[in-house]
Amino acid sequence: MEEYSVKRPLKRPPIHPGEILREEVLPTLGLSVSEAARRLGISRQQLHRILACTHPITTETALRIGKFAGNGPGLWLRMQQAHDLWYAEQRMKNELSKIEPVLQQ
Repeated sequence: MEEYSVKRPLKRPPIHPGEILREEVLPTLGLSVSEAARRLGISRQQLHRILACTHPITTETALRIGKFAGNGPGLWLRMQQAHDLWYAEQRMKNELSKIEPVLQQ
């Protein structure tokens, strides 16, 4: 399967999945952080770090959240990957500009 690029404004970073959980999912479900953490089987501290957007959604956490929210782990992993790639690209911009592609697209 060939990789394709997503058309999005490159000036604005993708939203951290923790922000979606904090602003959309938990309020919609009417759950506290403590109750959500209990249902997810993770510590309150771990969930707080995710909601504060200071820690990533791991594969295991994506499985838990995907089951909990009913939308599967892929969505959460893709959001985290988009977030991580954008920030890595910003940090590495100068270094990446020096790399010549082997094949021209």
